[in-house]
Amino acid sequence: MTACAPMATTSLPAVTTEAAPTATPCPKDLAPIARCLSGKDSAGAYYLVAVPQQWNGHLVLHAHGGPALGAPKMERSVEDLERWAIMVRAGYAWAGSTFRQGGVEVRAAAEDTERLRQIFVRHVAQPQRTILHGQSWGASVAAKGAEMFQTTTDGKRPYDAVLLTSGVLAGGTRSYDFRTDLRVVYQYLCNNHPRPTEPQYPLNIGLPVDAAMTQADLAARVNECLALNKPVAERTPEQQRKVQTIVDVIRIPASSIQGHMNWATFHFRDVVQHRTGGASPFGNRGVLYRGSPDDAALNAAVLRYRADPAAVARFAQDTDLTGRIPVPVLTVKGVDDPTAFVELDAAFRATMAQGGSAERLVQTFTQHNTHSYLSDPTYPTLMTALLRWVDEGAKPTPEGIAQQCPANEARFGKGCAFVPAYVSKPLSSRVADRDRP
Repeated sequence: MTACAPMATTSLPAVTTEAAPTATPCPKDLAPIARCLSGKDSAGAYYLVAVPQQWNGHLVLHAHGGPALGAPKMERSVEDLERWAIMVRAGYAWAGSTFRQGGVEVRAAAEDTERLRQIFVRHVAQPQRTILHGQSWGASVAAKGAEMFQTTTDGKRPYDAVLLTSGVLAGGTRSYDFRTDLRVVYQYLCNNHPRPTEPQYPLNIGLPVDAAMTQADLAARVNECLALNKPVAERTPEQQRKVQTIVDVIRIPASSIQGHMNWATFHFRDVVQHRTGGASPFGNRGVLYRGSPDDAALNAAVLRYRADPAAVARFAQDTDLTGRIPVPVLTVKGVDDPTAFVELDAAFRATMAQGGSAERLVQTFTQHNTHSYLSDPTYPTLMTALLRWVDEGAKPTPEGIAQQCPANEARFGKGCAFVPAYVSKPLSSRVADRDRP
């Protein structure tokens, strides 16, 4: 398939026609220590830049998570800067794009991120080092961007290193398998998405294109069956049995069921309707589900879907990674991340090895059970280690990073929780493999 073909690096035209950003108020907490600039690029993406008064000369180019659905809004970049204010407080300039569109399109988001780098270089300043930072789904954007953009028009590296935090890093054709599993197991247990009285559709398309369902509508159905909006003690025994079955079979905490159902509904529809030509790249044929009170009954009755080969190829071309990244890559993941499983990092480790980049990868893990943000001292510690790797050739180790983190707690507060001996297990140990085209 074309998805397996080598990916050539690309380049964007120089941004000579991009308008310069204009001064804008910084978020309140950063206003005393930084100046901010904003703009809208030629592709339609909004962006925000913050440069601290005591700038250390380095730029953090941020690729945000999500992705959100719908048209981009400037408020997204403001929220991202507020969340990642630690970078500015630690002395780094920060730049983040909303991306030109909502939805699951990785390559376009990587292009928007590179366009912002060029805007910064042309209109703001020339950084000493540029670190490409991807968070959550944005980690796949950053990794893809590092593969796509390896040299500038003057023959230099656009990015000196890559930082991937809480990343969704197994590619779209692997990372979302468990959400297909969630949809079919949920339907087996609840049979209300869709209801028997409603038009039936393949669950692996998310929703029909003309469906009017909202997230609130979906939440109401999920709570009708599982009562996730109630404490455990207020659920009926039947509701709690169903919740526990999902937890045991899909291996996600109850607190994240609703979020993953949203993804498996609305984002799956975005992928199928806007990215893969109306056919679904998601399937569950060959999966043997385990952990329910009656696995034989579950496996006999659960709906089965075959991923469309052409859709898989198109989705892989956009979202899967080759592992051919020419600069140092440092990752961090909470071992109990409820959104981006820690086992995804094992898949990324294998991808980097297959791409010939194993020696340019260091993976770290923390004893956190959160996804969107780990802790304030975590990120400056990683940035320092990454820049030392770039500048001095001193490849960091998980043990060394764990030892260096406490020194940052005096300045940034408590929160160091590195687990240097941890190694993520294969993705197949958590998400059952399946028949693939």
